[in-house]
Amino acid sequence: MRNLSVTLWAALLIILGLGICLYKSFTLGLPLSPKQNTEVWTIQAALNFRGLGGPAIVDFHLPYSTPGFIKLDENFISNGFGLATEEKNDKRKAQWVVRRARGEQTLYYRLSVAGSPQQGAWNSRPEFPQPPTHTEPYNSAIQAIIGDVRNESANVFTYTRELLQQLNAPVANDNIELIRSRVHNAEQWVEEIITILKSARIPARVLWGLTLSDAANDAHLQPMLQVHNGDQWLTFDPKTSRPGIPEKFLTWYVGDDPLFAVEGGHKAEFSFSMTKTYRELIDVARQRAQQTSSIFVDFSLLALPVQSQNVYRLLLMVPLGALIVVFMRTYVGIQTFGTFMPILIALAFRETQLLWGIALFTLIVSIGLMIRFWLERLMLLLVPRLTAILIIVVLLMLLISLISNKFGAERTLSVALFPMVILAMTIERMSITWEENGARTAILYGLGSLVVAGLGYLVMTNESLIYLMFVFPELLLVALGISLWMGRYTGYRLSELRRFRTVKPDSHS
Repeated sequence: MRNLSVTLWAALLIILGLGICLYKSFTLGLPLSPKQNTEVWTIQAALNFRGLGGPAIVDFHLPYSTPGFIKLDENFISNGFGLATEEKNDKRKAQWVVRRARGEQTLYYRLSVAGSPQQGAWNSRPEFPQPPTHTEPYNSAIQAIIGDVRNESANVFTYTRELLQQLNAPVANDNIELIRSRVHNAEQWVEEIITILKSARIPARVLWGLTLSDAANDAHLQPMLQVHNGDQWLTFDPKTSRPGIPEKFLTWYVGDDPLFAVEGGHKAEFSFSMTKTYRELIDVARQRAQQTSSIFVDFSLLALPVQSQNVYRLLLMVPLGALIVVFMRTYVGIQTFGTFMPILIALAFRETQLLWGIALFTLIVSIGLMIRFWLERLMLLLVPRLTAILIIVVLLMLLISLISNKFGAERTLSVALFPMVILAMTIERMSITWEENGARTAILYGLGSLVVAGLGYLVMTNESLIYLMFVFPELLLVALGISLWMGRYTGYRLSELRRFRTVKPDSHS
């Protein structure tokens, strides 16, 4: 009777999960594969400040022209603030205002963009700048550089390209070395280049933008160089001298003004975060939600803040890793140290990569095991012994990181992501198993843990599965149903077939 009840519940959960998934796919139009979609990036800007109790005015630069991208959605999120936007001289600004701003205040700006072949345009026509004055020997160095570049160029484009090539040359003369000595960051480097161009009476300005990635919670604006050739603005990478806007570079604003300004507040903090989704997913979800008022779109994970989306992309894969553990233990018969310890190790493998992760895990556990046998001679109590093992594990991780850094093995620096408590408990349980059941059993348990962790890593890093679980989180019901169904299995495991290989069925005459 219990088996029937479990089977019915499992079937109900699986059917419910698959039914919701198929409804969202066929009715709402959400694709089942990420490869069917065009990449869409959602960028969120968050501005926090503390109001002084009186009127507050916040100015913030918005994207004006976005070459290579098309804007899909744009949202301003604030509480009690009035909002106005203005476009002028290739700049676009938002201004939030409020009569009384007291205590912590947070303003959000969210933008979704997708790749597009269309090219943006900046329409302003600048005046020719007057050459700035410089002190010596800086003035002489600039004049020498200007003369060298002029002899090897024919127009604004070639002049700028030749200037950047000389400034970024691996072997530089004394004049360029003097320029470099004044620079301490990327922004100052662009400012120095603009100063030199103005000395040659070439209009120039800085272009700020973001390099888009799959997921980031602390992105920063990066400066590019723009010069005007009389007809249009030309963009150059100030570090590589390459003309044009780099791939996946979202332009934000131009000029040397600060990104934001707060009047009537202090302790302002600003952050960019971004995540990558898919164009059909966002467009279809919005359209279907308006037509059908579907709660499945209204309560989509895409409605969460970008930081939360990045967290759930990882968390939603943990149940799939747990299913791997259940299958390997219940049907295959592989023994591991702990029930879900392999999944925690698999999460660490996401940063160290599989082979390096296995090597580091084996090294730490092996050394820790030898030290654990030494601690056994001291006859310590359980809790102090576990504490000692934990401290030893941390020391080993620290030592490996320091040695790796010394020899430039950057991948092994991720050893710090291993769950140290789990490592300590693994060493303790392995030593106990070694003493009670022998070295062979302990080693088999350790190998079993690594095998399951490796399989979990392969499943949890699969791009298609990550997409499915994030867009269709109702598949967790399917995973729950499968887990219930496997929980009533009492048959033979694959590893037990070897024990009965000599058993032959009875023959009847």
